[in-house]
Amino acid sequence: MTSEITLFVNPTAGRGRGARAVRPAADALRAAGFFVRTVLGSDAPDALRRAGEAVDGGTGALIAVGGDGLISLALQAVAGTHVPLGVIAVGTGNDFARALGLPVRDPVAAALLAADTLKNGTPRAVDLGRVTGGSGDRWFGTVLASGFDSRVNDRGNRMRLPAGRFKYDLAMLAELAAFAPVPYRMTLDDGVERRIEATLVAVGNGSSYGGGMRIAAGAEMDDGLFDVTVVAGCSRSTLLRVFPKVYRGTHLSHPVVTVHRTARITLAADGLTGYADGEPLGPLPLTATCVPGAVRVLAGADDGRSKSK
Repeated sequence: MTSEITLFVNPTAGRGRGARAVRPAADALRAAGFFVRTVLGSDAPDALRRAGEAVDGGTGALIAVGGDGLISLALQAVAGTHVPLGVIAVGTGNDFARALGLPVRDPVAAALLAADTLKNGTPRAVDLGRVTGGSGDRWFGTVLASGFDSRVNDRGNRMRLPAGRFKYDLAMLAELAAFAPVPYRMTLDDGVERRIEATLVAVGNGSSYGGGMRIAAGAEMDDGLFDVTVVAGCSRSTLLRVFPKVYRGTHLSHPVVTVHRTARITLAADGLTGYADGEPLGPLPLTATCVPGAVRVLAGADDGRSKSK
């Protein structure tokens, strides 16, 4: 075990919770016997460069303090390496942490769990998605979104006001007004191109996005497969009935919803941007591959869950 570890910080996460979480997390890690370095950047590319330097320099762990956006950056640095990832989830959504049963908005508990795993346990091997196409190759941990949900993201990102999550609620209302199903071309492991009309297609490595929307409720992060949720083309009224069920995962039993399990998927559609872990990937077509055990997470003792569906 290397005693030097790195805190990778987004101080603006969760309206300042990232900044407030640094000291208690660092104090807990130091009390556990670790030498703690802190890394942050002037912007996302600079932060990623600094995180990559810490990983290349042999840090004992990269511990992300922030939300899913920062964890997404951290994954780019640690995926495929031997450096484990710790998660101190203090953002708005925290879907990566929720999927792994990690503490949320409790920096001391999360830091102690990471420290205990480093000293006494074994990091948990977790699958990641690897996306090619769009604006380049990228790893993701939770969900790749396309369709109605990605259009809401597009619109929300263009809105300067209001601040916070409320603007995405407004963006959703605006997209509902302009709603129309999308013609997709979807190719799974069998190599057959399926032409479908869909409201959205979500590729789940993890089970949720958007702060607990369980779009791929049955997804597991260590089975080597994506859960692909397809909401077929439907009326606006049907979508309004189905969408609230996403928070409980009960939408999966609705007749307009189909789930495919696959290790690889290519999605093509005109005029759509793909998002993964809430971050834009660029325009479709995109190809996503599930990479088993691509990252080791400081997630405590093995919880004994099955590795199969």
